Amino acid sequence: MKSDVVNVSAPARLHLGFLDMNGSLGRMFGGIGMAISAPVTRLTLSRASTTTVDGPDRTRARWHLEAIRSHLSISYEHHHLVIHEVIPSHSGLGSGTQIALAVAAAVRALEGLPLDPEGDAQFLGRGNRSGVGAGFFLKGGVLVDGGKGHSASPPPVIARLPFPEDWRVIMVLDPALKGLTGNAEVDAFSTLPPFPERDAADICRLVLMQVLPALAETDIAAFGAAISDIQRRVGQHFGPAQGGPFASRQVGDAIAMLGTLGAHGLGQSSWGPTGFAFAPGAEEAAVLVRQLKESGNTEGLDIRIVEGRNDGATIEIPAP
Repeated sequence: MKSDVVNVSAPARLHLGFLDMNGSLGRMFGGIGMAISAPVTRLTLSRASTTTVDGPDRTRARWHLEAIRSHLSISYEHHHLVIHEVIPSHSGLGSGTQIALAVAAAVRALEGLPLDPEGDAQFLGRGNRSGVGAGFFLKGGVLVDGGKGHSASPPPVIARLPFPEDWRVIMVLDPALKGLTGNAEVDAFSTLPPFPERDAADICRLVLMQVLPALAETDIAAFGAAISDIQRRVGQHFGPAQGGPFASRQVGDAIAMLGTLGAHGLGQSSWGPTGFAFAPGAEEAAVLVRQLKESGNTEGLDIRIVEGRNDGATIEIPAP
């Protein structure tokens, strides 16, 4: 059934590491990631006499709107799209994928069409390396994707577990920097040396035999140790392209300090510059952040405490 207005809110995600950048088994990348409670991309789509787009990131949003309308053969309608808030772009939090899928889902919901985040991700050019973003759109939690094979579809989700409700994520963002994207990202991948097959094997073992069991048993120490190990290996590989294991030296220093103070699972999401660490509860996270700020050298950084998110995007049709 068609509607006149639809609201969509899509969660950001943390990319916790690639599984296999060697590719000798025929599948490339693979990844582990998690949905988080904030930031979000939030928008409203309604019927209109002419097509207009307002709000932040409206140029990209309009491109996605026109593309998905054409893809779905919707040439008989006009829409008014309002972007209320967006996930910071080029920050390693999946902003591009989430705004693309949020716009597509809004069009589908408004026109009474079934949702298809995997198909829309493929059509809109998302998920070329990771299935994490599309995988979180309908469901949250912590997931593992199986890497890019010969299919044009986004990598398949092969495992998913809920993120423990008590645990918290400490995010450290550097608003002054942007992570690599577009041609710069392609060029960076092309200049990196082959990823060691041994490291790929070890990372896959860490995910299967430590990260996932630790989540199931809510063992943050084991979870954190494995994530830190994965991040160390991936960060060393990407270091030549981003000037070190962290895109922002200040973020890297802050994350290292959080580790000294007792935080778990230290790393950077995708190309950053967002860094992350984990705490067993809200109170412990608040203490860690206070101690981090007291240690100095956090000026200009955006430090947030967020929860994991075990559900996906919300799609709401207001009552008439």
